[in-house]
Amino acid sequence: MNILILCNKSPFPPNEGGPMAMNSIVTGLIEAGHQVKVMAFNSEKYHVNLKDIPAEYKRKTRIELIDVDLRINKIKAFKNLFTEESYHVQRFISKAFAKHLVKVLKEEKFDIVQLEMIYMAPYIDTIRAHSDAKIVLRTHNVEHQIWERIAKKEILLLKRLYIKHLARTLKKYELSVIDKVDGIAAITYTDAAFFRGITATPVIDIPYGIDVDKFIPKYETNKKPSFYHIGSMNWRPNEEAIKWFLSEVWDKINERVPNARIYLAGRNMPKWLEKTKKKGVSVVGEVPDAQEFVKQHDVAIVPLLSGSGIRIKIIESMALGKAVITTIVGAEGIQYTEFEDIIIAENVPKMVEAVCRLYNHPEEAEVLGRNARRLVEELYDNKKIINRLLIFYKEIMSERVITELKGLVENADERWNTADERFETGD
Repeated sequence: MNILILCNKSPFPPNEGGPMAMNSIVTGLIEAGHQVKVMAFNSEKYHVNLKDIPAEYKRKTRIELIDVDLRINKIKAFKNLFTEESYHVQRFISKAFAKHLVKVLKEEKFDIVQLEMIYMAPYIDTIRAHSDAKIVLRTHNVEHQIWERIAKKEILLLKRLYIKHLARTLKKYELSVIDKVDGIAAITYTDAAFFRGITATPVIDIPYGIDVDKFIPKYETNKKPSFYHIGSMNWRPNEEAIKWFLSEVWDKINERVPNARIYLAGRNMPKWLEKTKKKGVSVVGEVPDAQEFVKQHDVAIVPLLSGSGIRIKIIESMALGKAVITTIVGAEGIQYTEFEDIIIAENVPKMVEAVCRLYNHPEEAEVLGRNARRLVEELYDNKKIINRLLIFYKEIMSERVITELKGLVENADERWNTADERFETGD
């Protein structure tokens, strides 16, 4: 198959959630023997120099980056309050991107065009006009649910009202486009169930997959385990989670285990976090090697309160044999068994208890880590996931063949009916 993948940011380098999820699909399809071409937005927030992408990757993906200004325009954002359009989506409408997409579609025939995230949906009509490829929307989240959850937790009235407006218009757009594609590949079974409940479009859950052979687990746990969180802090749910954990949970942990330490890693650390003086908290910032950082520590803390989709860093921590303490939201989309593969701590007392328990019983953290690794091998091996995606592609492509055959039959019936009429009238 020849597959065109449209991305809201470059899948390379895969050093944060979205690009990692996109890259796993791109590389997985190529390794499975299929042709792939990538077209991606290149913005100031996530800017990639094409020269920095390895030549082999460029050759295999034929990646093209289109410069687009995605900065928030305060005037446009304010005017958007008086419309029913989604400002989230409007920012991704680019004449330059559309023009280049038309050029690509005219030059090459594709079997599948995959849209990575809802923000690429504005190009559906362009694809339909210039290609007969099947369109698959890969949803990394149910996007409007993230903003609905954020709105509920916002204290400032005006800000809460504005976020509600963003969530409502995004929901309206999100629900309007799912019937316009030929298939939906949700990143979690939870999200897939949501879409199945509101559309007749074929839906499959395709989680984030990893090359398990590249994740060498380290099960041994220190006698006094160290805790860690790793994730990009420019994703609002991550910042919200760490702010809650440090302000509501960490001091209570320190009262019970004064020597506990947590290490915070990730891109774009906010200034308030860099300045924190809390006992036992080390703000590491961006790390050169995420796997090495994880291996240096023992227990992952993922205290998410909002968000949607799958937590890539949880999957990777589990693959490296690490125990994970998270919330129901954090574990959303992961097919876990509580207290066997992962610990769910939904509120302050449970979070405090879970952290202190593993700090005082490191052997339990090791058992959790071993079970977590086994779960990843069974369910999140990228080769298995890509095979499922390819079967899904073939199923929706076969629907096109059936539709075409029906058209041929109907056309033939019309021709036979016309012939019969002409024969009966002697024409």
